[in-house]
Amino acid sequence: MPVQEARRVAHPSIDERRARGSEAAGLTPPSIHAGWKPADDRPDPVALLEAQNLTREPDLVPVRHGRMMVSPFTFYRGAAKVMAADLADTPVAGLDAQLCGDAHLSNFGLFASPERRLLFDLNDFDETLPGPFEYDVKRMAASFTIAARNNGFSTSDARTATITSVTAYREAIREFAQMRTLDVWYAALAEDEIMQAIHGMVAEIKGGGKGDKAEKGKKGKKDKKDKKADENPERRQAERGAKTAEKTRQKAHTRDSIQALSKLGELVDGKYRIVSDPPVIVPVRELHPTYGLSAEEADHAIREQFRAYRATLQDDRRLLLERFEIIDAARKVVGVGSVGTRAFIVLLQGRDVADPLFLQIKEATASVLEEHLGKSKYRQHGERVVQGQRLMQAASDIFLGWTKGLDVRRNFYWRQLRDMKGSAEVETMIPLGLAFYGRICGWTLARAHARSGDAVAIAEYLGQTDAFDESITDFSQAYADQNEQDYDEFVTAVRSGRLKAVEGV
Repeated sequence: MPVQEARRVAHPSIDERRARGSEAAGLTPPSIHAGWKPADDRPDPVALLEAQNLTREPDLVPVRHGRMMVSPFTFYRGAAKVMAADLADTPVAGLDAQLCGDAHLSNFGLFASPERRLLFDLNDFDETLPGPFEYDVKRMAASFTIAARNNGFSTSDARTATITSVTAYREAIREFAQMRTLDVWYAALAEDEIMQAIHGMVAEIKGGGKGDKAEKGKKGKKDKKDKKADENPERRQAERGAKTAEKTRQKAHTRDSIQALSKLGELVDGKYRIVSDPPVIVPVRELHPTYGLSAEEADHAIREQFRAYRATLQDDRRLLLERFEIIDAARKVVGVGSVGTRAFIVLLQGRDVADPLFLQIKEATASVLEEHLGKSKYRQHGERVVQGQRLMQAASDIFLGWTKGLDVRRNFYWRQLRDMKGSAEVETMIPLGLAFYGRICGWTLARAHARSGDAVAIAEYLGQTDAFDESITDFSQAYADQNEQDYDEFVTAVRSGRLKAVEGV
């Protein structure tokens, strides 16, 4: 195999990079993102979703629709293609980075690093592609407005959560612009830092209760406690949020292949196999009606794919994985936007039945951004996802790899199913908690962009005022309005019979 020639790389000075950002601000002011309106020739959002469905599993498309029908927030999660079309008409500064492509707030979460540290990071890269950094920021910010509305927040609280996420992004980019290159690369947000920040916030709020001592002796302990809570509801919210965060952290530590086996496996004749729970989980032994493959043929196909996938891993990880053997596999429905694309889980066994490993295989289709930003340089979409994830995350799954399917037109990527993964319960968040979550999501997205983009130029473009923050927040409010209209059209399409939906699955 010929050695690929390294490309020539330019190394502009700090002053030149700042000048680029300053020039971009002159051509595309940070305030320009406000006042968004849908294009006159905006595509029908329902038609865009229908086009996506053409390559998806026909029996799962109604499940996808059912999950999107739950609320405008779940619709937004599944409508990345719709927003990609809208973003194509928005102004950009010309400062690119590797994009997540679907950076809504539920695509951030906890997972284990190879060193077994629990990190907070982006965790979904199905749409990853290089492009304008603003796309990710707008996708993230609008998700906060939509989630806040979904939780019944006031307009003021929704705005606070949104602008907090954008301000955190802008301030973090400025920090990364002043850091050494390797320090940016090694930057990460670990569980102890998050908990320390949460406890610090609680302590700060408690410190505001200066009138507590004056209540001594006036009433019984219970009355005094109730009065404190009534006088400082923010304190009560913060304490409850801290407890929820601690529970999420502890739960993430328990989510591994052993725990997955207890939920997804059953012991039959001394051997484990994956339980059947259609349509969410369908073992390969039951997939003949769907794919026309016998259980033996399906098993053979999985094993062939497994061999091809192992070849994409670096040697040490491949040798580690070869200590495991495949025991069973199944199709498993995941997420909202991904429902209908092919997704499987594979149960492997190491030394014995008490040594399981679950891998997930997800179909990788073309990014929703490619229609507007050009095709990926990776011809294999599974590799596009893996390489984008490695570039954006502080630490990535050691078993990330890719392969083609039996149908060579389909691409897949592989990863661990559960590796101390945890996610925030956005639907139950209170205003204080959502604003805090906005800060850590904004910081995390900035760090991801700083790894591949020019943080110095982006920081110079964003500036030190809140002009960008305000304009993106204005965009988010307008886009949340549009998302609600799209959601109503989507629900109408289901009620009229244009789309089929299965709810509650």
